[in-house]
Amino acid sequence: MFKIINGLLQGIKYLPSPNFNQRPANTQINLVVIHNISLPPNQFGGTYIEQFFTNQLNIHAHPYFSTIAHLHVSAHLLIQRNGHIIQFVPFHCRAWHAGKSSFQGQDNCNDYSIGIELEGTDNIPYTQAQYTTLLPVIQSLQQSYPAITIDRIVGHNTIAPQRKTDPGSSFDWQYLQQYLPF
Repeated sequence: MFKIINGLLQGIKYLPSPNFNQRPANTQINLVVIHNISLPPNQFGGTYIEQFFTNQLNIHAHPYFSTIAHLHVSAHLLIQRNGHIIQFVPFHCRAWHAGKSSFQGQDNCNDYSIGIELEGTDNIPYTQAQYTTLLPVIQSLQQSYPAITIDRIVGHNTIAPQRKTDPGSSFDWQYLQQYLPF
């Protein structure tokens, strides 16, 4: 497991994103949302995701980038294909990952959730290194935020079903549920 101090996982790369704000007062963090991202689409590696989450993406590096240049988004964490983690927003802050969303009748999931991006796509299997990293991350979050139970770990598709499909059919929910104690 990881140690969390002041909203940051200890021992991992922290690259602050400007794309966050404060959570509403007295908000209980009680949801984890799993996403996927690849930049350019269906390509892995490099630093384009880091650049995107920190508003430094060179729109001339790939034709697709000009279509997303206006977006200001972030996630709390990115888990790369090799299992390495980058944190962009402290957990006690509100990252901009969910967009228009709702879970169990409560809107604005960014207010009360933690967003974890996996470098991947809906239909390419995630790596074992990503699952090996994701499990202790979630366990650490559950220890720090006890309201995050197994039934409150969801995909982006669950909270925004009309707009989103990630993490997609390639994500192994059974693997996750098998190893999480909560």
